[in-house]
Amino acid sequence: MNARVDRTFAALADPHRRYAVELLGKRPRRAGELADALGLPAPAMSRHLRQLKQSGLVKETHPEFDARVRVYALKDGAMAELKRWLAKTEATWATQLSGFKAPCRE
Repeated sequence: MNARVDRTFAALADPHRRYAVELLGKRPRRAGELADALGLPAPAMSRHLRQLKQSGLVKETHPEFDARVRVYALKDGAMAELKRWLAKTEATWATQLSGFKAPCRE
């Protein structure tokens, strides 16, 4: 496995971060909105968002009207490497499992 897939798995290992990714899949959101939706205090949400940014799953922008506001959104194609790894792994498993289903020829 490569480092990018490892970082993605590490980021998605936490249920709060997975839920944040689900919410961001619907639309970009402010950090405070995410914290409220997840029932987390701001410092905890900040740590989760930092992990998601470091993994490359999420990007942060600032609206022109207020640089203090942070809006988070999913990065396009951020899970492409993970999807390739999963497809390859699934194909390997399917091939190996089909060997178990094959009738014995003795």
